[in-house]
Order: sequence, then C-alpha cells, then structure tokens
Amino acid sequence: MSIDDVIYVICLLACIGAGSYVKKIRNESQRKLLSTSLGILVVVIVSGFHSLHCAISVALGSASVLLVHPSKCHLVTFVVMFGYLVFFRLVDLFGLPSVPGHTNMIQMILTLKVSGIAFEKTAAWKRLKEREEQDSNKERDVNKESTIEISDYDVELQQLSPHEIVHYCFNYIGVLTGPYYRYRTYRDYFETPFKDYAPSVGATLEKLKNAGFYCTLYLIANYIWPLDYALSDEFYNQRSWVYRLLYVWPTFFIFRARIYTGLTLSECVCTMAGFGAYPDEADPTNGEGPRKRYQHLKRNADKLTYNFTTIVNTRVLEVERCWTFREGMKHWNVCVQYWLAVNVYKLFPSKKYRTGATLLCSAYWHGFRPGHYFCIMGAPFYVPLEDMWNKLVRKDATGIQRNVIDVIFWIAKWFAFSYLGTAFLLSSFGNIWRYYSSVYHIGYVSWAVFMALGIFLTKQKKALERKQKRAAEAAGAAGDAATLIEKEL
Repeated sequence: MSIDDVIYVICLLACIGAGSYVKKIRNESQRKLLSTSLGILVVVIVSGFHSLHCAISVALGSASVLLVHPSKCHLVTFVVMFGYLVFFRLVDLFGLPSVPGHTNMIQMILTLKVSGIAFEKTAAWKRLKEREEQDSNKERDVNKESTIEISDYDVELQQLSPHEIVHYCFNYIGVLTGPYYRYRTYRDYFETPFKDYAPSVGATLEKLKNAGFYCTLYLIANYIWPLDYALSDEFYNQRSWVYRLLYVWPTFFIFRARIYTGLTLSECVCTMAGFGAYPDEADPTNGEGPRKRYQHLKRNADKLTYNFTTIVNTRVLEVERCWTFREGMKHWNVCVQYWLAVNVYKLFPSKKYRTGATLLCSAYWHGFRPGHYFCIMGAPFYVPLEDMWNKLVRKDATGIQRNVIDVIFWIAKWFAFSYLGTAFLLSSFGNIWRYYSSVYHIGYVSWAVFMALGIFLTKQKKALERKQKRAAEAAGAAGDAATLIEKEL
C-alpha cells in the first residue's frame, strides 16, 4: 500500500472512532459544527492545498443553487459542478500541480451532493407550483380534491442557506468516498431520534469484520498478481496469450477487493454515528432513504427495529453470487446509481438515448481517461447479448439444465466484468490496446460471434413459433370444419 493509501485508511478509521462521540452530542448546532469541522480537517489532511478545489467548487455550486431560479437551478448547477471537473482534472494543462487520487474521490462526491440538492430543490418547487394550481382550481370547483402531496421538506428546500449546503457537503460522514446520500438523509440525522436506537455498534463490528476480510484478500492477491506486471515487457514477451487472457480474473478480483474494503469502511463511518438509520417500517432504500411516511415513527422510536440500508453502497454478496451481468450492475455502487437514475435517466428528454446518456455521464464522472469509457460504455453492448441468450437458453430451462446454464452465465458475467474492468485499470489507450491486441481482442470478437449466432437462432426460433402457430390454427380450422360437416349430416 502507498503512503497515500495508509493516510486514507487512517482517516477512515479515525472517522469511525469519532462516530460514537459525535452521536452523543445533544445540541444540534454543535453536532453540525463539529461534523463539518471534522470533514474539513479530513479533506485538508488528505488533499493539502488541493482542498481549495473543493472549496471553490462548492462555493460556485452553492451560488447556482441559491441564486438561480428554482426552475433552472438544477441545470445550471449540474453544468457548473460537472464543468468544474474538467478544470479539476486537467489542471496540469494550466501549469498547476496534478490532483491526488483521493482528492479526486472527494471532488466526485461533492459534485453529486451539490448538483443533487439542486435537483431536489427543483423537483420540490415543481410540486409546490402544481399544488398551488390544484388549490386554485379547487376554489372554483369545491368537489375537486388536491392529489399532489407536499411536505415541510419541500418548503425547506426553497429556503436553503449557504451554511446549510456547506454543512451538508463537508460533513465528515461520507466526505472521503461516500456513500452518496440525499440532503433529506443528512437533515434527518439531526432532527430524528433514530440514531439513538439503531444497532450502531453491532452493525459497525460486522462491517469491520467484512472490511478486514476484503483487505486481506486484496493484499494477498495484489502481492501475487500485481497490476504493474501487466505493464511489463516480460508479461508480453515471455507469457502465453492464454496466461495473459486469464490474468484479467485476478486483476479485477484485486480491484473488487480494494473497492469493497474502501466502501465498507465508509459505511462503518455511517453506522458508528447512527447516520442513515431508519425504521424498517419506513422501507428505506439505497441512496434515497425512506419510501414511506416515517415522521410519525419518531414518537415510538425506542420500540422499532432499524436498518442502515440507505447508506449501503454495494451489495457485495449479491454482486458475487448473482448469475448475470445485468444483475451485477444493479447491485454495484447503488447509491451513485440512484443519483444517476433520478437525475439523469428519468429526466433525459429522449427515451431512446437515455441509457446511453446515463452511462456516458457515469463515465465522465469517473474520469477522462480512455479506460473509463472502454469499461463503462462496454456495458450497453454486452447486456443485450446476455439478454438475448437468456431468452434463448436460460429463461425456460429447469432442473439440472438450468443449474448448468446458470454457472455458464456466471462465468461469462465475470469474464465480461474482468475483461472490461481491466481497461478501466490500464487507463490509457496505449496500455489498453497493447493488452487487448496481445489476447487478439478475444472478448470483443467472441461477443460479436455470439451476437451474430444469437440473432440467427432468435430468427429461427421466431420462424418455428410462427410455423407452429399457423399449424395450430390450421388444425383448429380443420377441426371446426369437421364438426360443422358432422352437424350437417
């Protein structure tokens, strides 16, 4: 591990340790101030003078949220925050020092938070306007009821202050690697008693055990199969193409173990502080929080059972055990996926291109290196292939046949993840092209072959189904004719 990684882990562990103390502070203002101060301290320790990027971007984004009309502030803030990523990641072209990797992760989370609160504000403003229109119509038609529900939170979003946005953005919980959470989740932490009754210590210990397990796997695997070896001349000159092809498996395994470790430790920061805890009755989901009304549950908070689903960013077991690539994507980085789904996918004007636009936004958010686009933009080409073969051979299979097909799909899933993920890790176009060429682009070639074969078999299957349908209709018509003749006789 590099010295930056060591500092990063120490900061995460310190944030976990601070949780039990922060949770006990009864005064809301003091707890907010301490949480923000700790967050700023962590940013400065990790980033040094590069912390100025974080401060400048939040200032620009906050100005957009507060000064632009609510009907447009989400678009302006989105452009400002994602636009700043261009300058942030290309600062070396302006003669400024390059930004450390951990600062990049902080900036990525800040981008989602600031633009996310703008989208929330605009959505709340639209609901308020629609409710006003319905109330106006109700005055003219007393029998007409208002169907749009509004809450105090919708009104509160229209009255945001600069210091509240700063508190939300630099809260020490989630400032390093997330998880992403809504402003509502942040507000609930200070205004509801759920944190006092949630099983914080038990949930944290369980996650720490998992994080230790993932970290051990990462250190062992990275020692045996280092990524740097895939960049060496020995790897290409003395290893067979089969060895080079199989190397994608341990490479992506190391990447997953590293990500699982970081994200699990980030979740520990939340659980130890009781952050993101909601009653089971509130039906919370990743990133979004409660999907049912929950304010009334504060009265009996001590009698409820709780979970931390809101801040779970990756469902590790589901990612590892699910059979298909499509399912794996659903369980990976789910809090960020929630942000992309709500703010990009659902709001994109063209339904035809919304999936591509969402994935492109995700790749842009991750970075500007070619590997990000080779990896993320490869998904929309592989998933239709998988869906096609799922309909052809897996959907109707049962028993042992289904079990065998599931295993084949599982192997294909991890090969696809690993093959595309290796491009993400190799990063530059030169490294990616050199590696893919050394294995004869077998991933893309095999997928193209299976796509062509799948299309052919799908056409054959549909033709057979049409033939069987016509035969059944003809048999039915013949039977009706025979019945009619018998009646006439």
